[in-house]
Amino acid sequence: MHEFRYRNNSLYCEEVKIKDLVKRFGTPLYVYSYQTLINHFVKLEEAFRPINPLICYSVKANSNLAILKALVDKGAGLDIVSGGELFRAQRVGCQPKKIVYASVGKTDREIEEAVKLGILFFNVESYPELENIQHIAKKLNKTAYVALRINPDVEPKTHKYITTGKLTNKFGIDFRSAKQIILLASGFSNLRITGLHIHIGSQITSPDPFVAAIKKVIGFIDKLKKEGIKLEYLNIGGGLGIIYDRESPQTAAKFAAKVLPLLRKTGLKIIMEPGRFIVGNAGILVTKVLYVKNTPKKKFIIVDSGMNDLIRPALYNAYHNILALHKKNRLEKADIVGPICESGDFFAKDRELPKVEEGEYLAIMSAGAYGFSMSSNYNSRRRPEEVMVVKDKVFVIRKRESSVDLIRNETVPFFLLSR
Repeated sequence: MHEFRYRNNSLYCEEVKIKDLVKRFGTPLYVYSYQTLINHFVKLEEAFRPINPLICYSVKANSNLAILKALVDKGAGLDIVSGGELFRAQRVGCQPKKIVYASVGKTDREIEEAVKLGILFFNVESYPELENIQHIAKKLNKTAYVALRINPDVEPKTHKYITTGKLTNKFGIDFRSAKQIILLASGFSNLRITGLHIHIGSQITSPDPFVAAIKKVIGFIDKLKKEGIKLEYLNIGGGLGIIYDRESPQTAAKFAAKVLPLLRKTGLKIIMEPGRFIVGNAGILVTKVLYVKNTPKKKFIIVDSGMNDLIRPALYNAYHNILALHKKNRLEKADIVGPICESGDFFAKDRELPKVEEGEYLAIMSAGAYGFSMSSNYNSRRRPEEVMVVKDKVFVIRKRESSVDLIRNETVPFFLLSR
């Protein structure tokens, strides 16, 4: 569900006509619906209310401060993966005990900052990382809390680039090694293993992989209990899919119905790390048609947005529904491509699309997750403006970059200045 709908043949975000936003802010332009964002968080919260989990929004999906603040104000915690995301979490006032910290390659500085702040725990990916956290915590005379990230070796049935729960992936620790690590870490003076963590992938549309992974982890937890090892938390990660094309992903309620009976058995405090499920359908990317190019082989619709603004189609061959701002009845087969000097710079290929002319506008749907957060300045392009719509109000939540922003941190060595 989302708040982007046609009214009188014009596409709206909540109560605002998107064409009016284009006139005001230009393109490319990211537009977010506050109501959609909050509704998806609330749906997840309500579905899992019987176990009252800590829902830590995955910052990497969309790290804009306004998005984070909106969710933190509703009670969300944050799942972070870098020192920069920790900084953002602090800026929006997220309580340290609602922050969990993942990433396979945390630096000493990042670990030190998080230990000093007193976050809930690190999701630890290896024994060397665990040793390093112990070393840093001891140096700071602090106690660090961790959850071991388990790799349950299940097939999530998603794109190979966003699969994280197979033993061939770089993430997590196998069960046998995890038990050895828990036993070894019991002697660490400044570190406590308080839980287990799993995250098997992203854009998973079936509950089956989650059920399989959770069952495996529960079996492991039961074995630990028999040996007197007690845990406090089970973090089941994120990965819930959304509708991009014709998928039939599980709703929050259907997902809860499948996994709640399992989670109740653990007796542990449950943590979840949704990202895409909350923000994916809350955002769109609006782009202008620059040229319509006909060739002997196909038709190209050339737009002013490129893979630097939204890389998912180029990176994953991901599908995004594309709508005209003014509803069209006529369709034509075409490619929608951007201005970037790469053949991989496309948003749609050989697809039946609204028949548009130069100067019209298109909305690339479901762009709220891994859109702006993965954008770049490739080809020295300025990144888009971001706006948030709240009913009939519009707020700029990130200004469009200027040309000066592109070179702000660059310098020319003095010996070149005299030439």
